[in-house]
Amino acid sequence: MKQFKILILTILFAFSGNALYAQAMKLALLVYNGGGDWYANPTSLHNLAQFCNEQLHTSFDLKEAQVEVGGPDIFNYPFVHMTGHGRWALSDAEAQNLRKYLEGGGFLHIDDNYGLDPYVRPALKKVFPELELVELPFSYPIYHQKYDFPNGLPKIHEHDSKPPKGYGMIYKGRLVCFYSYETDLGDGWEDFDVHRDPPEKHQAALQMGANLIQYVFTENPLTP
Repeated sequence: MKQFKILILTILFAFSGNALYAQAMKLALLVYNGGGDWYANPTSLHNLAQFCNEQLHTSFDLKEAQVEVGGPDIFNYPFVHMTGHGRWALSDAEAQNLRKYLEGGGFLHIDDNYGLDPYVRPALKKVFPELELVELPFSYPIYHQKYDFPNGLPKIHEHDSKPPKGYGMIYKGRLVCFYSYETDLGDGWEDFDVHRDPPEKHQAALQMGANLIQYVFTENPLTP
């Protein structure tokens, strides 16, 4: 655990003025069990990494990493993204591994791609039985990084026509998991010809994604 904290703290991220720097880091996609299509958005993390490189001056590798929820490789990536339309099932060992990852400095972004929601809370409850997912207020810093979202998450896809909501799981004062619901950021990150979202929706999704990245690496410190 201590070694992972040191890895996160020395991952070569620094914030100076308006520039966020990174060396040879990849965004990671969570591979999980249960039948859900964790692979649903094949171009999304590539496009988010490219956007962050252009707008935040990062130097992300554009090829995503794929990490299994119960495997050791997850500890190499400070930011892990999860998506899908279907079932997510966690074994006890996987839940324990994910907890160690999050306790040790990792961050999980869960994006409901429509259909994942019924499985999110039970799975996270298995990881952190003592914690609850709470809706984050619009004033929360994650909405006010390089880009300002005074009304919270942007609405990218309609789905059930409900307002988008951003939920957080906070462990020892640190946001370890952000769950975006009824927005579908990942679809908005995909290549234009996949969903043909209006340009302003595509841009808003990428901007919110950049906020997530900036927040994770600059305003979400580890508890000693």
